[in-house]
Amino acid sequence: MLSEIEKRIVEVVKDVKDSVVTIATVQLVRRFLFEVFPIRGVGSGFIVREDGIIVSNYHVVGGARRINIITPEGKNYDAKIIGADPQSDIALLKIDVSDLPTLEFGDSDNLSVEQIVFALGSPFGLFGEPTVTMGVISALNRTLRTERGIFEDLIQTDAAINPGNSGGPLVNLNGRPIGVNTAIIPYAQGIGFAILINKVSKVVDDILKYGRVRRAWLGVYVLDVTKQLAHYYRLPVEEGVIIMEVIPWSPAHKAGLVEGCLLYTSPSPRDRG
Repeated sequence: MLSEIEKRIVEVVKDVKDSVVTIATVQLVRRFLFEVFPIRGVGSGFIVREDGIIVSNYHVVGGARRINIITPEGKNYDAKIIGADPQSDIALLKIDVSDLPTLEFGDSDNLSVEQIVFALGSPFGLFGEPTVTMGVISALNRTLRTERGIFEDLIQTDAAINPGNSGGPLVNLNGRPIGVNTAIIPYAQGIGFAILINKVSKVVDDILKYGRVRRAWLGVYVLDVTKQLAHYYRLPVEEGVIIMEVIPWSPAHKAGLVEGCLLYTSPSPRDRG
């Protein structure tokens, strides 16, 4: 006899699994004596629009010469990349099919540690219905340094994420994606990471509207002001940043900021009272 929580878990998986797909890729790599070798890869993704829009990781499909989407029932479709953002490790794919089952984004602004989550995907290229693992959110706001770059504000989870799970959804008990599985620490157990779904939503919206991701930027390199630095240079504040370099023709350059400028938001404690 299933308990109420077990029944809820079964319902969640049933509602979600048909929207999770396997992604098979082929890349051409040059090796010895300029010979070209096809390298096959596998990852996961999930359908977010009925007309065949699929979210996955950029590192799953970036540089691929051929991309195939395999649905849980075994149907195979050619896919193309309609937009990608390596900085956030998100890619948007399209297949020419309609009336597909979709997943509606959840909200990742109010997540809690120890919240139950499920990771879905195709680990090690196991085709068919997606593999489901259950765990909790172990930590929030994690920063991870990888060969692909530095990723910030990640969800850490102990729900098992294996090679091939990348690009699949991390869902909550309501069956809504609250993250996109993106990385693991291979020499550890129970340490996986997912990109916040609200960040993914912004990337998806920008790609669909503008064809690229738009980000605000200043165009400066800065150094944090510490008490030691403030004392040594006799600065009037103990919090803020010092501009170390201004990128030519950047918004900061056009606004008149120069190297050595001190930026702060509140008066120094020594100036109060």
